[in-house]
Amino acid sequence: MGVCQLRSGEDVDANLTAIDRIVREAASGGVDLVALPEYAGYLGAPNPAVAAPLGEGKVEVLLASLARELGVWIVGGTVAERDGDHVYDTAPLLAPDGEIVARYRKIHLFDVELPGQPPFRESATFAAGHELVTHGLPAARVGLAICYDLRFPELFRGLMALGADVMVVPSQFQHLTGQAHWHVLLRARAIENQCFVVAPAQWGDFGAPEHGRRSFGHSLVVGPWGDVLAEAPAEGEAALVAELDLAELRRVRRALPALQHRRLGMVC
Repeated sequence: MGVCQLRSGEDVDANLTAIDRIVREAASGGVDLVALPEYAGYLGAPNPAVAAPLGEGKVEVLLASLARELGVWIVGGTVAERDGDHVYDTAPLLAPDGEIVARYRKIHLFDVELPGQPPFRESATFAAGHELVTHGLPAARVGLAICYDLRFPELFRGLMALGADVMVVPSQFQHLTGQAHWHVLLRARAIENQCFVVAPAQWGDFGAPEHGRRSFGHSLVVGPWGDVLAEAPAEGEAALVAELDLAELRRVRRALPALQHRRLGMVC
């Protein structure tokens, strides 16, 4: 598993150069799957010009080429997907032949007011998705979620119930909340669902300097026992490589069969 940490901005071409570099670096570790963070292709003030039908955006075109050349699966962070009158914050999954085989549209939009910053209003730019998404890879079933979704455990319970072994969570987590909640939430989602949780993240300042916005970094891979298998630093571009041992997942589920002891339905 390759996990990419980036500091994207408003210069799309510069972001594409960074994506090309970091995907190649991660794939050089002999991985089958590479994952990018949320807003990999554009992070900044809302810009309708970056939205495009899925598969037609610059990011997806580049990722399709990389998937074919490198022979890897890619979770392409998120892209601004235009569909009719709506734009979605969408995580595409590309197969090694470059085809987009699954897409997850972010369900929970980040509409909050954090101290010392202007309000975040993702709903002013994006429509909310409504479908849980998993897809079978040769070695495991992957479930997709995005950033703020971490705070809604019923989504992850639903992905587990649909057979997910690995939850991939492209993120652009805020520094203020990340200090308190990032590791706790990711480890909790892994422990309660006895799954691997993979969270590629953005790092560093972004947006207008006077707004004081900063991404938390610390891209993370967590095992089904809640152990941290790999972690990037708070600052700096990084390409993590982690082995996801599916035999270990089965051992955890067999030794502590909590998932078999559920009594309140699929999402409880």
